[in-house]
Formats: sequence, C-alpha cells, structure tokens
Amino acid sequence: MSQFSRRRFLYTAGASGLGAIALKGCTGNPPGREAAAPSSPGAVPAVNSGGGDAPEVTTARLGYLPIFEAAPFIVAVEKKLFAKYGMTDVQVLKQSSWGALRDNIVIGSAGGGIDGAQFQMPMPYLIAEGRITDNRKVPMYVMLQTSTQGNGIAIANKHLGKNLHLDVSKAKGYLEELNSKGTPFTAAYTFPGANQELWIRYWLAAGGVNPDTDVKLIVVPPAQTVANMKTGTMDGFSTGDPWPYRILSDNIGYMAALTAQIWKDHPEEYFGMRADWVDKHPKAAKAIMKGLMEAQQWCDKPENRKELGQILGGRQYFNLPINIVESPLVGKYNMGDGQPEINDANMGPLYWKDSKGSVSYPYKSHDTWFLTENIRWEMLPAETDVKALVDKTNREDLWKEAAKEAGISDADIPKDTSRGIEKFFDGVSFDPANPNDYLKNLKVKKVKI
Repeated sequence: MSQFSRRRFLYTAGASGLGAIALKGCTGNPPGREAAAPSSPGAVPAVNSGGGDAPEVTTARLGYLPIFEAAPFIVAVEKKLFAKYGMTDVQVLKQSSWGALRDNIVIGSAGGGIDGAQFQMPMPYLIAEGRITDNRKVPMYVMLQTSTQGNGIAIANKHLGKNLHLDVSKAKGYLEELNSKGTPFTAAYTFPGANQELWIRYWLAAGGVNPDTDVKLIVVPPAQTVANMKTGTMDGFSTGDPWPYRILSDNIGYMAALTAQIWKDHPEEYFGMRADWVDKHPKAAKAIMKGLMEAQQWCDKPENRKELGQILGGRQYFNLPINIVESPLVGKYNMGDGQPEINDANMGPLYWKDSKGSVSYPYKSHDTWFLTENIRWEMLPAETDVKALVDKTNREDLWKEAAKEAGISDADIPKDTSRGIEKFFDGVSFDPANPNDYLKNLKVKKVKI
C-alpha cells in the first residue's frame, strides 16, 4: 500500500469515521443504493440568468477544517458570494478531521459526502493516486490556493529555555538526549504526508534533526492539539492558526516558529474538487471559484479583518473567543520563551496577494515542491513523474478563465505557471525546473539520490 504505512492509513481512517458519519447523518444522504447516482445527487439546475455562462447546477457540497485557511469558504457563504455567481445552494460543511474530509471526498456527494474541499497539499494528488485511500484512485483537480502563511509550530512549556526556536540546531543535543533516554520529543501534525507534516519535518531537518529517527511524530486533528498539549501527550505540534496561538493564551506553551519565518509567502492550502464533478459542471466549478476569489479579496482588506475574526470565531465555525482569533489574523504573535514579538500583518495569513504576487493562483511550481518533499521522505517513490502528475491535476487554466470572467485585473493574473526559485530560512533554494538538484543537496532526507 504505497510508501505510507498501512498503520498510518488505518489510524486516519479510523479517526475520521465519526466525522464522516456525523456529516452524512446531519446534512447528507447516507451511502446505499444512491451511491451510483451522479456526484451531486441534490444538484439543482441553475436558472439561466446569464445565457450560456449560467452554471449547470446551483448545488455543491464543500468541506472545511476550522483553521484560517477556511476563511474564503466561510466568507463566501456569509457574504452570499457563491450565490452572486449563480451557486445559490452551496453547502460548506465542517469536517471533524482531515481523515474525515478525505473519506467524504472519496464517497462523493452521491453517498452523502462532498464534491470539493479545502485541502492541505498534496492531498488532492495523493487521493488521485490512491496513496492515502487504500489504493482507491479518485481523480482530483487543484483549483486555487486559499491562502499563504497562517501556520506555526508550538512547543509545550516544559521545554522553555531549551533553544527550541526557529534554528533548532541549537537544541539538537537536547533532543538527542531525550531520545537516548527513551523519551523522544513527540511532535504532532494533522495529516500524514501533507503540508503540516512537511513544515515540521523541514524545520527539524534544517537544524540537522532527523524527523524519522531523532524524534517521534504522531497524527492529531487540529482541534485536539491544544487538549493533547495540556495533557502532556505531546511536546509540540504543527497546525494552522488559530490553534497554535491558543496555547499562548492558555499559557501551556510557546511558538517555536511561524511558517512565514520558514518560507516567506509560502503556499499553504488549496481548493480541490473531484475531477468528475468539474468535468460535468465546468461552469459551476468556475462560479464557485469566482465566489472564492471575491471572498479572498474581501479577506485581504485590512479594514475587514476585525469582522473576519468575528465571523470565524462564531459558534457555527471555529467556536473560539474573538481575542484568540483576532491577533494572529493581523500578524500579532507573542512568540514566548524570550523571543521577540511579531507585529506584522505580512507575517500572518494572506488571501489574495503577498509580496511575490498572487496568492489565489495555483502555481504548478508550488505543487512540484510539495510532491518533491513527499519524495524526499519516501512518501512517494523517487521515480514519480512529478511534471506529468502536476499537469494532469493542476487546473490553473480554469483559474485564469474564472478570473477573466470575474473581471479580475490582467495585472493580477500570472503569466507563468512557475513562481520561480524559492528560498527558505536556512539558505536552501528550490528550483522547480530542477527538483532533483534540490533533493541531492539536502543533508537530511530519506530518499537515496
């Protein structure tokens, strides 16, 4: 079963079960005879108010996790932006875990699941290749990037004063000591092989710490990370805001690093859909994208951040006190453990533009990095044809069509599918035209290259 161990698959599948049942029981059709129906069983034909440009249907079921990357989906509902483009019956459904989200995209809305979702990368690729679905391949498309940054690595207070900060090389001896005593540093991420695991692996490896042998890595759903930190079952975690920030307010830990420090303006999460749904409803897919693009622009306006915090913190979404949501939304982080505070909106989540250009556009070069990192840790085989996989799955062409139809300025529509060479905090560079050179030059890796 691929390079992901069967144990890891069964863990996430089991953890997702309750979430999948809750979703189907409350808002969807249970699996059964209807499973052979079209991918949107409740699809409602759109009223043809825009001639040939009207979406084929008005209904879609989209999943999200309660982290900042979900903001465009939530805002598109709250501000009726999906409806603005003819998608009047879009459901945005909270998932209990990334495993539940994966299971529901495999089921599809015909079985009470979902048609598309917010995804960590490269989850759509891993689903399409059957790597995390017990070899069941479900063709997927990557449609747009939801945001950049807005992630962090949090550490429990019992490690205060041990130099577990951005440059973890200063704490390498401490981590080796813990490991030698049979009490390895235990760090959590929210789904195997996806960006929140890749961030913590990159951070550790940059400091000369082997994430496969020097520490212990485990999977924990985002909303459970704070509780697990309190009970002492883990020493650190990598996940999306506002959960890392909450450990500061609860005084149970501090921030070792922001992903914005590891890789400024990095790609974060994405909107992906089942390929069969998009192929059947291309105009509806673009209408959803238009609603998300307008939501991203709204989210990025500084004057809207306070209201955004109020919306996200609401009981039906994150269910968190407004003070926990607001500060990281505007780039305010009290890092703790003697580190300087960060007060810079450009270090927080961005949704439409960053210092390098478009956030929303799904650069193929970014997909290439995520897949290359999977190869680095032998989550994908070294012989994977990354370019062919990206060309088949990334639908930046649909993004451009949707952007033009929505009246997005030509200046805001990238002309190249690559953002070029990317640079990381440890001095490493990634040239998407030569990913093998990147792998060869990495000092800590699992792949033999």
